Amino acid sequence: MPKNKSVRHLWDAPLLQIGLKEGNFMTKPVVAIVGRPNVGKSTIFNRIVGERVSIVEDMPGVTRDRIYSSGEWLNREFNLIDTGGIELSDEPLLVQMRQQAELAIEEADVIVFIVNGREGITGADEEVAKLLFRSKKPIVLAVNKVDNPEMQEQLYEFYSLGMGDPIAISGAHGLGLGDLLDEVIKHFPELDEQLYDEETVRVSLIGRPNVGKSSIVNAILGEDRVIVSNIAGTTRDAIDTPFSRDDQDYVLIDTAGMRKKGKVYESTEKYSVLRALKAIERSDVVLVVLNAEEGIIEQDKKIAGYAHEAGRAVIIVVNKWDALEKDDKTLQEFHQKIKDHFLFLDYAPILFVSAKTKQRLHTILPMVSEVAENHNLRVPTNVLNDLIMDAVAMNPTPTDKGRRLKINYVTQVAVKPPTFVLFVNEPELLHFSYERFLENRIRATFEFKGTPIRILARKKND
Repeated sequence: MPKNKSVRHLWDAPLLQIGLKEGNFMTKPVVAIVGRPNVGKSTIFNRIVGERVSIVEDMPGVTRDRIYSSGEWLNREFNLIDTGGIELSDEPLLVQMRQQAELAIEEADVIVFIVNGREGITGADEEVAKLLFRSKKPIVLAVNKVDNPEMQEQLYEFYSLGMGDPIAISGAHGLGLGDLLDEVIKHFPELDEQLYDEETVRVSLIGRPNVGKSSIVNAILGEDRVIVSNIAGTTRDAIDTPFSRDDQDYVLIDTAGMRKKGKVYESTEKYSVLRALKAIERSDVVLVVLNAEEGIIEQDKKIAGYAHEAGRAVIIVVNKWDALEKDDKTLQEFHQKIKDHFLFLDYAPILFVSAKTKQRLHTILPMVSEVAENHNLRVPTNVLNDLIMDAVAMNPTPTDKGRRLKINYVTQVAVKPPTFVLFVNEPELLHFSYERFLENRIRATFEFKGTPIRILARKKND
């Protein structure tokens, strides 16, 4: 069957009721959990996200860096940051913890200030309160370790912090967290924010600092750029630059590294993960930018993994290609190195460019447009079923203990990324290897370069 891009408009059925949502590109609000050490921040974080992500140990300083996860309350999704405790000290570890917490405060939309109900207000609590007041962010005060009703009277002294009504909670027992989250979501921005129409391709650039993201943005725009306006995006320090090229509207979201702010800064290893996540959430296409001079490090794979997990279209862009001494094997060897390190991005095209010399920069936007189309591609149900049945005839479905997987029907239920549901007799019989086989058959027939594909199995009668 030939590749066919004209199928995009042929099938427009609504999503099946299987818990899926079409890709939307709103930035999730950010909630930072802040307080001095050993007040129970990590326990509360784990309660909210529903899994043991942060390390919990009854000693100060265990959570040294910010830890990120996602939460949901009353159908409102948000990103949650757990931080190391804020403590005024010259000890190097405590200084680093305070810097990380200050960065989390800067990135947050809402701050949850945790204090210890058993110990009452301490001088450290008052210092943290002063820091939070200066942030001018919405602050919700939570008094932790209030494990029984008899302790409610201990709440009154916390009014002196000047942060409104304190909310009694117990992270250890899960008490009061609903009241806490009810108050937190009151401060979330409205959901109706939509800066761009659906035809505009949103492109973010992610990667470690100093890989040349901003240089690529400037080089793409060039002197003949057609900028509609400069809009400060919902992501702090990520500037949205709308422009048009060849009758296509784009928005470039530049996620430059954390700016210095006094002594508060992030090194290369402490790159702002949350900032990249925010940009990814608002994107159709993500350019994962690598530095040809420095090669590939673990942090590159982590950053790229966020784009893959979010289901965004991905292009790998190797910048500073001009700086390498090359022979006739350099390109092929670097290409293979990327394939070996980014096995989960085997669908992503790879471009070798130089923002400095403009080498091959002209290839970026055409590739962006191509993968954006593939990311939004719909396959007609009848064509899809014929394809899958042919694949099964070629390679029969797997068996387990005498039971064979039977695929009754296939349909596409979403785009961005393209998502397919197989209605089968026993979903657990769909092994990863056979799912991969079916994905390869779909990719061999339709133009899905640059976009992940999701294949889900559901029982026939669901």
